[in-house]
Amino acid sequence: MSITSRRTLIRSGFAAAAGVSGLAIATRLARRSGLIPPDNVGVYGLGETLNYAVHRLTSQSTAREFPPSEISKKPFVNEMAPPTAEFKRLQAGGFAEWRLAVDGMVERPASLSLVQVKSSPSRSQITHLACEEGWSYIAKWTGTPLAHVLEHVGVHPKAKYVVYFSIEKDWWDSIDLDEARHPQTLLAYGLNDRELPVGNGGPLRMRLPRQLGYKNVKFITRLTLTDDLKKFGKGLGSASPEGGYAWYAGI
Repeated sequence: MSITSRRTLIRSGFAAAAGVSGLAIATRLARRSGLIPPDNVGVYGLGETLNYAVHRLTSQSTAREFPPSEISKKPFVNEMAPPTAEFKRLQAGGFAEWRLAVDGMVERPASLSLVQVKSSPSRSQITHLACEEGWSYIAKWTGTPLAHVLEHVGVHPKAKYVVYFSIEKDWWDSIDLDEARHPQTLLAYGLNDRELPVGNGGPLRMRLPRQLGYKNVKFITRLTLTDDLKKFGKGLGSASPEGGYAWYAGI
């Protein structure tokens, strides 16, 4: 969305329409500016739309970054399903055969090895990972900005979203291109100046410091550019809304 249309939305009274009685009006205004999340359905649909649109228009531009002294002593490792046979095979080979496929609405589909990902321009950030279940930690993450990968493959002008998939079955999510191109959005392969541990999503995970932990999917193997999230899963934008969580999880 252009700067002009953002300003138009604000001038039109979006903020004033944010009260409970104005949810329907706010939704119409958000739709006019293309700010309708894919899980805009059911009893919570209007609220999801309002949350997404307000964050896109008014939230801070970057997540807070901390000094090294604030790094947590031990990054939390949440419970996860046992690794698949395919994951174990790749791990046994030092992930030398791990590939990140990039396809969909791109000019140059790619299949990148970890070596290629790691040889791309990198960025480190000390940010807070917050889980909706109550735990959190601060850590130093290192990876290549997703924006660089998108530039490398060439994004089709009509693409709107990046859908990202884990090697773990049925574990996937998506973000809009604003989030994908944000400088803090990383394909992370390092944690606290070491290789990213498997328990924390190694060898490659999505790192979105501006959204809750469940959007930071582990074990990323594929990125698909699309203009329509209805083509994936149940059409709600990710596996998260299918399990009761919001598609947009901005903090």
